[in-house]
Order: sequence, then structure tokens, then C-alpha cells
Amino acid sequence: MNSSRRVFLFVVYSVGLFLLISVAGIFLGFEWMPFNRINLVGDLVKPAKDTTQTIATPDSNAIPVVVEKIPSKEFMLYRQPRLITDFNADTTIASMQEFLEKLQALRSGQKRKVRIAYFGDSMIEGDLLTQTFRQLLQQTFGGSGVGFVPIKSPVAKFRQTVSTSSTGNWEEENFKEGKSNHLYLSGHLFRTSGGSVQMTDQTVKDSTAILEKSLLCGPVSAPVNITVNNSSTTIHPNKPFNSVSLGNDASRFVKLGLSDPQLPVYGISFESESGVIVDNFSFRGITGIEFARIDSAFLSAVAQDNPYDLIIFQYGVNLLFRPNDKNFSWYARVMLPVVKKLRNCFPSSDFLLVSTADRAFRYGDEYKSAVGIDSLVKVQALLAYETNSSFYNQYAAMGGPNSIVEWARMKPSLANQDYVHPNHRGAEVLAHHLFDAIMRDLQKYTK
Repeated sequence: MNSSRRVFLFVVYSVGLFLLISVAGIFLGFEWMPFNRINLVGDLVKPAKDTTQTIATPDSNAIPVVVEKIPSKEFMLYRQPRLITDFNADTTIASMQEFLEKLQALRSGQKRKVRIAYFGDSMIEGDLLTQTFRQLLQQTFGGSGVGFVPIKSPVAKFRQTVSTSSTGNWEEENFKEGKSNHLYLSGHLFRTSGGSVQMTDQTVKDSTAILEKSLLCGPVSAPVNITVNNSSTTIHPNKPFNSVSLGNDASRFVKLGLSDPQLPVYGISFESESGVIVDNFSFRGITGIEFARIDSAFLSAVAQDNPYDLIIFQYGVNLLFRPNDKNFSWYARVMLPVVKKLRNCFPSSDFLLVSTADRAFRYGDEYKSAVGIDSLVKVQALLAYETNSSFYNQYAAMGGPNSIVEWARMKPSLANQDYVHPNHRGAEVLAHHLFDAIMRDLQKYTK
């Protein structure tokens, strides 16, 4: 092949490749700045007429959030600190009314459970925030027990609300290891042949309070033998999700031994017969999109046999891992179907999306809030807005820009020097803010 023909073919292949990328960029919606400058068909394709409204903010560097304007809704309410909003323009009307109705029934003396699932990352690891949130709710509305506890946890020794120890070999699958789509809400699944675990609930102060201790597990094809406090018994959990009673008495302690490695085990729950129960579902380093992996039919089975009245979703800090990131529209695209999926699987639950807290990076000679945090909070608010969920701006509740820096430098400090994580004192502050916001909403509801 002579050189002229090689040059000709090189030009043809190059133009063809650029044409293919240009067309793909238009119709698949991805962008890369070098190709934006030489898109071969960009001027031939006219964008569709925009029928939505862009909600702008004073931050010119932020990525605009585009929302559908609804006359009865006010999206900008997401910016209000310490307000739980369902974006109703009439702010005298309470959000999460079904949940509040159940709280009010408890306060009026009705005997029932009000169960809350609180999902999050390392911000609530070790029962941070949720331990205070649980305590405040149980003191106000009744209830006892720490709720759900996983079989094993990397922060088991750090957690103050329950003591946990295990023996034997426990195999684990979780969001980061294994391929199971039947992980529990905690993001974990455990199996063992001959292992044991013992737990003591350390939240209950009333020595006469009755606690039901329950094993939460998946199905197994044949009956299995387990030991509960050194006594042997046989169980046959055959539903997609099972809650097996291990005892219903004043004891805070339970020891469980298992011998069948086919039995998927999730954890043990400590719950009173009536009152508020708050389950902590923390998983370090995730953003919430991991729940797309869990089978919808399994989630629906959990909702049927272990229902929640309120589901709280608090993520975001792990999206702020690069100091100059500002565009989180990709997160909205991948997270929206996850929230919709959970809402469909838990149709009787109210949903509250909690924004990221503040986090800081070093810019020049000083630490400041991440430059993209306003953009991320707007995206998280949009997720709530578009799924008919309620929203709570944790970033604003902390104090807004540079609050994590101020918290870390207080005496005594409210945050760690990593400028990411509130410490125990800071977590208590955040829990009080959220509890107070719920109580203000309850006051609106009962007027």
C-alpha cells in the first residue's frame, strides 16, 4: 500500500470516528470539552424546547438545578435551615403527616410501634446521631431498645449503645464484597457454620422494660437448629425475609449460635412492644446508589414483615471527595430511580431525604467548605422534590459555609480535624436539631 492511500484511509477513518463520537454525544447526552469544540453535527441538531424552569442562586459557579414548576410547591424552601419541608408553599402545613399522626397517637396513649429506619454513611457510623435521636424520641413518645444490630461491624468496639462479640468463622457479603442481591437494609449478609454472637443492649435504663429479641434472617430450605442462650431449638425460616423471636423478657442480653451455613443472617433486633424504634443502617463510604443492587421483591418482603413508618436517607459526604467538583447532575440521574424504587417497595413509609453535612478542603492557605457543596445540596433537594419526599438541609442546620471548620476549632470541638466528621458532641447537636424540626412539624400538625 503506497503512502498516499495510507494517508487517505487515515483521514477517512479519523473523520468517521469523530462523526460517530459527535452523534453519540448528541443522542446519548455525554460531554467532553475537546469534542464539544469540534462536534461535527452540533450545529445541525436543535435542542428541544425547554418547558422547565431553572432555579438560579447567587452562586454563579453552581450548576443550575432544573425543576418542573408546580403552583402549590416552592422548591427554594430547601435552603431553609432546620426546616423539614415537602416543598408545600404553605409552610403552616406539616410535612410527613402520616408519620406525625402515628407519633401523636403514641403521645395520646395508644399502644403501638412507630418504627424509623435511618440510613447513612460514616456520618452515623457507630450509632452517632441516631443514638441521641432515638433517646429523644423514646423519652418523648415512649419505647425501649436499640433496634437493629448487625452480626458484625468494623466499629462494634466504638459503638456505645450495644456491646457485640462473635466467635467462629463468619462469612460476609456486603455492598463492596460479594454479588448477592438479597443483602439486608444494612448492606450486609452473614453466614456461619458453628459460629456464635452475643449482644447486650446498653440503651435501656428501666430494668423492668420488656424487650423482644429477634433474629432477622433470610430463607433456608429445611429446618435448622440454633442455640439461644445455650438452649437448643429448631426453626424453619422459609419466607424471603424472616423475624424469629429469640426471647421476650426483661433481659438485655442474648447469645445466638448457628450451625447451618445455608442460612443467610442479617442481625438481631431489640424492640419494646410499644413506642418508637430507631434502626441505624450505616455503611461507610457509600452514596446511596448501592441500594439499586438489592432485589425489589426482597425489599417488598422486608416492608411487609418489618415495616417502617419513616425512612430517613442521609448521604452525600462521600460525593465530595474531590475539592473542585461542582457538577453532581450525574448523581441525580442514578439516584432518582433508587429513591423511586425504595418508595415503591415501602409504600406505607414516609420518606425524609437529609442533605450532606458540611465538609472542607484546603484552598490556598485555609480550609473552606467544598466549592460544590451548594450544588450537591440542590441536587439532593431535587431528588426529594421529584419523588414527593420531604427534605431536611443538614448543611444549613450546621450553620452553612465553613461550619465544619468552625466546629472543629471550637473548644470543646464539635467535629474532628479531618473537617468531614462531627464527633460525639457534634452528632448530638445534629440529632437535637432534627428532633426539634420534627417537633415543630408535629406542632403544626396538631393545631
